[in-house]
Order: sequence, then structure tokens, then C-alpha cells
Amino acid sequence: MTRPTAADGDPPVVPGVVDIDGISLSYRASWVSEPRAVVLALHGGGTRSTYFDCPGHARLSLLRTGAALGFSVLALDRPGYGASLPDARQLTDPARRVDLAFGVLDRLLSTRPRGSGVFVLAHSAGSELAVRMAADARGRELLGLELAGTGRHHHPRSTGFLELNDEELRPAGRARSLLWKVLWGPNHLYPPDVLGGASIAAASPEYESAARGWRHEFPELAARVRVPVQFSLGDHEEVWSSGPEVLADIAALFTAAPRVRTNEQPDSGHNLSLGHSARAYHLKVLSFAEECAVAHESDIAAHSRQGRAG
Repeated sequence: MTRPTAADGDPPVVPGVVDIDGISLSYRASWVSEPRAVVLALHGGGTRSTYFDCPGHARLSLLRTGAALGFSVLALDRPGYGASLPDARQLTDPARRVDLAFGVLDRLLSTRPRGSGVFVLAHSAGSELAVRMAADARGRELLGLELAGTGRHHHPRSTGFLELNDEELRPAGRARSLLWKVLWGPNHLYPPDVLGGASIAAASPEYESAARGWRHEFPELAARVRVPVQFSLGDHEEVWSSGPEVLADIAALFTAAPRVRTNEQPDSGHNLSLGHSARAYHLKVLSFAEECAVAHESDIAAHSRQGRAG
């Protein structure tokens, strides 16, 4: 089986729009003909699907690295972003957003191979949708889940201004400066032309502010997740509390998951998929997805043997 590589010519990344129940949802994808699995990638707040296709730095792109290793990658503009921004007021119900995300998968994979199944990767605010998807009854069919750049409690140095509401934050120039610092610092961790995120920025839907409170539901939702989980934070994360104890506490929330792994990514800040270490991070995620695919296939084989024995 031939795998696409960076040397095969034009990058295998294509944009698209799909209509689900009257809502137009945009995406970028790298499809391979015989995928090991499909990775659904969900970006964070104030960005778009290009977060996973680092502009000007193909080596740092999840879409391109995934395709080179035989994974189809679907980076979705989350409901309320991209093409669906004009319909954002219809998308305030989290259950509707979950239905739309599963609808996109059903539609786009109805005529495409999915390999061993669908693995979900989410960053920051995208974790809200990812955890709800995995906690849903349909989530039991997922291969696994990667959550990154999120948590239950903000970093002690950042709590004071991160928890200001939008009305308080808007005139606060110093708070905005501090917000930029925790989202992007230390600066040396990112390519200079990527730093600040101008090339991936997108308007956020109004519901996003309210959705930030999902972390209070995190424990209840996590307890309903029944697929393998990996939870990652950069070693320079300053939006969320980090460190071994925090990682262990969050891992303990996934009481029904068959396996939970934590990852403190070296030389990384909040935006794990845009820094110099993005490729190392993506390889670690894809390695975990591969492990999930192997485990899934082993389970199928075991059930088949039991059926024959019965």
C-alpha cells in the first residue's frame, strides 16, 4: 500500500463545506486511499481548522504528518465557526453541536474508508465538544480521545484575568496583554511568523463564552467516556494549571475508560500544534491513535474467537 509523503508533490490537504440539517460546516482534510484510521481534529477558541495545518510550516502540520503516516485527518471548523458562523445563534445547545459533529462524520465517511475507526483530537475550547462526543452513546464507537490545552482550573498566575467576563475584559488593555502572553509565551517556542496566531484567527461565536463553563461538567462527562484517553499539556502551559499532580487528577476523572495516559509535552506552550515541537506532539498523538487501532482490532478478533467457540 502506497502512503503519501511530503515528497509526493502538492500537499494532500483540501478544504470543503458540507451541509448538515441546514447548517453549512467547513473543514480541511487530508484523505488517504486506505487509512489506518480517521483523525477528527477540533480546534480551540478564536481559531479555525488551519490551526492543524500550520501556515507556512508543512512539517508542523497535523494534516500533512497524519497523511504521510497513513491516517486520514479531518480538521473541522467547529459548529459556530467558519461557514457556520452566520448560524451560531442556532447552535447554543451543546447537544446540537454534538449531533452536527457526528453528522459531519457520517456524511463525509459514508463514501470514504475509515480504517479501524475514528479517533478524536481536541485542543483547548475544542475539548468541550470532544468530551461531549465521547460521553455520548455514539462515542463508544470511537477509537480513542486526545485532549490537549485544557483543564479544570486556570493557572494560578492567570486566574485573575482569565476569569473576567467579556465586558470586564474588553477595556482592560493590560488583561489583553497578559492573555496574549499566556496563550503564546514563551515566544521562542513558536516560529516568528506563527506567533500571535494572525494566520489562523477566526471570529468566535457568541455561545463560546458560556461554553467555557463546561469545565464544571468535566468530571461528570469524563466518567461516561468508555474509550482510551490521552491528556496532554505543554510543559510551559500557563492558561491551565499543569504538572504531574494536575495530570494525575484529570486522568482519575476517566473512571470508565479502559486506558488513560498523560503527556507533559516538552518545549511546548499552550498551542501545542503550532510550536517548534508540534511535529513531536503530533507523532505522539498518532502513536496513541495507532495503539487504539491495534487494541480495537484485538477486541474484534477476540470476540470473533469467542463467537466461533460458542
